[in-house]
Amino acid sequence: MTNNKWHWQDPETAWKGVGIYHVTLTVPTREPLLGNLIIPDNDPTRAFVERTALGKEIVFLIGSIPHYRPQIRVLQYCIMPDHVHFILHVRQTMPYSIRSVVRGFWQASRKYCRENILSIHPNAIRDNEQNNNPSIFTEMPFIRPMSRKGQLDAMMQYVKMNPQRLATKLLKPGFFRVQENIVIAGRTYSAVGNTKLLLAQHYEPVHVHSEWVKDAVQNGNDRPLRDYMNGCVIAARQGAVMVSPFISEQEKEVLTVLLAEGHNIILLTDNGFRDYYKPSAGLFDAVAAGRVLILSPWEYDPKKKHISRNDCVAMNGMAEEISYSA
Repeated sequence: MTNNKWHWQDPETAWKGVGIYHVTLTVPTREPLLGNLIIPDNDPTRAFVERTALGKEIVFLIGSIPHYRPQIRVLQYCIMPDHVHFILHVRQTMPYSIRSVVRGFWQASRKYCRENILSIHPNAIRDNEQNNNPSIFTEMPFIRPMSRKGQLDAMMQYVKMNPQRLATKLLKPGFFRVQENIVIAGRTYSAVGNTKLLLAQHYEPVHVHSEWVKDAVQNGNDRPLRDYMNGCVIAARQGAVMVSPFISEQEKEVLTVLLAEGHNIILLTDNGFRDYYKPSAGLFDAVAAGRVLILSPWEYDPKKKHISRNDCVAMNGMAEEISYSA
């Protein structure tokens, strides 16, 4: 393996200090080598993954990380049929980066795969003729640092609920399938969720203007802001489908209330849908229930990390367009 295959983190980021990291490694063929999803009585809330011998070995390797890297504590993990999640807490600054830790885990899994290849996957012997170093996982792990308030709790819940969410997707595939070429007001979108929300009678955009926020912060006059936010919730209670990218903190506050009360929402996003896309933990149950439609006019870009101001302006315009044209 050449070193440049591991240059998957921003070069200016050392990632050696104290922090919490979410790591995901995926079986490249997406075959269920790590376990089988069991859904007792077709009840997704009872779903669990029955681990294969390989899955059990991966659990052992995760548990071994603190032995080799005592600065690290494993907070949570979840073995899925074709991928694994774990959350690591780096408690002291390390002489090496978190990348090295994940690479060590990856290499240990590859070693086990090489020594047990026939028992893991009989067809792998054919692949091994061209690959002397077979690996369980792709060589580009996903790793995300967590820094925002509440992010750790949300991610812990996300990892824990993975079997239930996969079961829900399997039992209700329609709402989670990426749908292409959804045309609204002459604009083409990709979509995940309930497209029947586009047949509603009444839509309302949610767009908190910056002058209301400034007036509240600088002058203590929060009445225009509060009246508008309350008005959005009242409109939803009266049956309107609320449409927005929900970008600002105030818009996200409105979204939280809408989701908690079970209202219908069309959510615009600044990136398209990757393969095996799953809505975020906060949206997942609402999508499964048919209360949310997620739209994006852009193709998925794996390199995109931050939303631009132009994207914000464009999506707010789209929300207006959908509200008054759908």
